[in-house]
Amino acid sequence: MKMLINVPETVVADALRGMAAAHPELTVDVENRVIVRRDAPVAGKVGLVSGGGSGHEPLHGGFVGPGMLSAACPGEVFTSPVPDQILRAAAAVDSGAGVLFIVKNYTGDVLNFDMAAELAEDEGIRVAKVLVNDDVAVTDSLYTAGRRGTGATLFVEKIAGAAADEGQPLERVEAVARQVNENSRSFGIALSACSTPAKGSPTFDLPSGELELGIGIHGEPGRERRAMMTSGEIAEVAVEAVVEDLQPSNPVLVLVNGMGATPLLELYGFNAEVHRVLEARGVPVARVLVGNYVTSLDMAGASVTLCQADEELLRLWDAPVKAPGLRWGM
Repeated sequence: MKMLINVPETVVADALRGMAAAHPELTVDVENRVIVRRDAPVAGKVGLVSGGGSGHEPLHGGFVGPGMLSAACPGEVFTSPVPDQILRAAAAVDSGAGVLFIVKNYTGDVLNFDMAAELAEDEGIRVAKVLVNDDVAVTDSLYTAGRRGTGATLFVEKIAGAAADEGQPLERVEAVARQVNENSRSFGIALSACSTPAKGSPTFDLPSGELELGIGIHGEPGRERRAMMTSGEIAEVAVEAVVEDLQPSNPVLVLVNGMGATPLLELYGFNAEVHRVLEARGVPVARVLVGNYVTSLDMAGASVTLCQADEELLRLWDAPVKAPGLRWGM
């Protein structure tokens, strides 16, 4: 398997050095693995900190900036950041208004963010935590107890980030983040396995004529394996699973997300099928985002995330954002 890297041991550090060179509006601490808004801490503003294993870019470092995260902590590939990293990020963005940790529901992330929250409280930093667990495919996985955190992480970080930038208090920013998570569901599909730099080859065997329904962002097994299907057939399975679980009563935000190796030509075609199925189900669409946002290295495939949104959530979604991986209105 060919990869555009130096050696596996320096992949994350090399990427962070490149990110620093590309984005001078960020402060990138390569040694301590922390990415921070250069203007942090912002007086009177709640700090938003998230993080997780590398390999899901632009999640999370690409979402640091005005209108979104205050800081992100990248771990090694598919490995949680450590508590000291998270504590350093919290200290860097705390203005006295408190810090919200946005945590995907993976066991390592949960344990390390919990430990970091205790350390931060010991240092006088007020911390709240929101767990993202939007995946409807499986209840438990190799990495989780309960549902996995996937595409809804983007919705939570964007909408809570807008609330924080408006100067809303920690309790309100936390409540908004929880509302977004509770109103979001996701379902993912793999057309190929991903290859980690350390292994240098696919992490699981998926024959060319088959796909995996309900995968996670680390390539965890899904609900079932089937013979290859058309884009329209895949959309019917994914949307059906999400809508049956979510039962939306409001218009929805739609994220049609690529897993890293799926070109936009295919994603836009898949988006057309997703809209066809939503229309057939009578689910109105309020906003749409299509692209590779919550990825799994070089995995081919896609995920669908829906968030039913009231007027306030839509207002916060539409608010300006200026991060490397997401920007509008600035």
